[in-house]
Amino acid sequence: MDPIYVTGHRNPDTDSIVAAMAYAALRNAVGDREYEAACLGHVSDETNIVLSRFGFQAPKRITSMFTQVKDLDFDTPPFLSTAVTVGRAWQIMQQQKNISAVPVANEDGTLYGMLSRENVASYNMEQNSSAVLASVPLFNVLSVLEGKVLNAAGENTDTVSGELSIALPQCRQNLLFNRKDSIILCGHQPDMIRRALEMNVNCLVLCQAELDEELRNLPTTTCIIATPYDAYRAARLIFQAAPIGRICRTEDLVCFHLEDRVDDVKEQVLKFREHCYPILDENEKVVGVLTRYHLLRPRRKRVVLVDHNEASQSVPGLEEAEILEIIDHHRLADIQTANPIYVRNEPVGSTNTIIASMFQDRGLMPSEKMAGMMAAAIISDTVMFKSPTCTEKDIRTAERMARIANISLEELGQEIFSASLENRSAKDLLYADYKEFHIAGYDLAVAQVTCVDSPKMLQRKEEFLQLMRQSAEKDSLSMMILMLTDVLMEGSQLIYVGDDEIIHQAFGVMPKDNTLFLPGVMSRKKQVIPMLSALWG
Repeated sequence: MDPIYVTGHRNPDTDSIVAAMAYAALRNAVGDREYEAACLGHVSDETNIVLSRFGFQAPKRITSMFTQVKDLDFDTPPFLSTAVTVGRAWQIMQQQKNISAVPVANEDGTLYGMLSRENVASYNMEQNSSAVLASVPLFNVLSVLEGKVLNAAGENTDTVSGELSIALPQCRQNLLFNRKDSIILCGHQPDMIRRALEMNVNCLVLCQAELDEELRNLPTTTCIIATPYDAYRAARLIFQAAPIGRICRTEDLVCFHLEDRVDDVKEQVLKFREHCYPILDENEKVVGVLTRYHLLRPRRKRVVLVDHNEASQSVPGLEEAEILEIIDHHRLADIQTANPIYVRNEPVGSTNTIIASMFQDRGLMPSEKMAGMMAAAIISDTVMFKSPTCTEKDIRTAERMARIANISLEELGQEIFSASLENRSAKDLLYADYKEFHIAGYDLAVAQVTCVDSPKMLQRKEEFLQLMRQSAEKDSLSMMILMLTDVLMEGSQLIYVGDDEIIHQAFGVMPKDNTLFLPGVMSRKKQVIPMLSALWG
């Protein structure tokens, strides 16, 4: 069963990471075992502190939800060695009626070539006209003829070569074999056998016949093989002893990899129009084959979105995925779905508050460690309950989770927010909790850093501004804001790149040198974005 990824937004904060983990744990606990927590970006130091505090590992990181080759129900026929006989390969292809070609692999599993029914047919037609076998391993010949070696010369033979002849009655001199480099097929014909052994032909195949002791002991370099088949069938089978590595197609092969996007694959398929394409993994080893049929109804990835519902904040390729649920506490944005889905959106300060309610709805108590982590996420997202987004429900839920985990909320909050930010680069700080917004034709980004000493962080203003100007120009943003939210001062220092007048009109404070302090402003969602939205209409 393919996983259902539960993921928060890009540049995830603690609430986003923990919400994904908590919801996946909830669904798995009630029997839906395919749910798997994931994250879309770097896990912040704060989040790592929380994860480490309660003994969890960060979720798996995913980079896209595009439909890829690995999401297709492609075929996995046997992958044959280059040494396999044409006869054995044909049997396998007959068993795999829906496969038009099978991969031929090297010993290390990498692709050597592709063997199609057309390759086998072309080879058989060529052999019918030439009747020459070239250096075919003896083991291959014995395999297809179900034969056994009868003499010492045969035991010393490794390969069989020569022009194939079926021995005819000796009275027809003009049809007798007369070349040493021959492979002779005959029945109980002592004269023919003696002639072949005396000529030292390369190989003598006795078809449904015994070999007299006298003839067996004749000095010869001829390899003698006995087969239960008649001469006509043996003559046809012996050509199927050739290794498939000689007849398979090895040039101009079009291959796809598991990570390739299906849209790109479709373009290639339309261009080359092959019947069958080999699929390789990241180590270039063969894992399957792809046909046009597999592209008709690709299996889309499935995802549950937590702590966001805006496409620009979500995973790339979301438009190709199947969104199953959305659990969020932000404004409704622009995500569209093909079918009705379950959406739970509540005006609370933390997504984990909602998920705690969902545990309750299902009559399930989170584990002690999970409850502790959820309490930490609520504290983080409500900035120790000082954010205007914080509700009574957030406080009650955090207190309940703390009781389950047997921890102190105050001590936990100090541990979270006292994490040192001094040694982190400006880029790490800027993108640790970074979101883009599209409002009335304006593109902007707002990053937020929660700290306990914003004046000290403000000393790095020029470093932040240089990086922000570069980012704004690169991403064509109308404005970029960095919120240094101070838990102790209960407000935010704003560093911004953009129009001074917009900042003045939006917040009613005259900025100076691209900075201003907004007392009481703790929430990006409830106190910054709404002011800009109102200004821009």
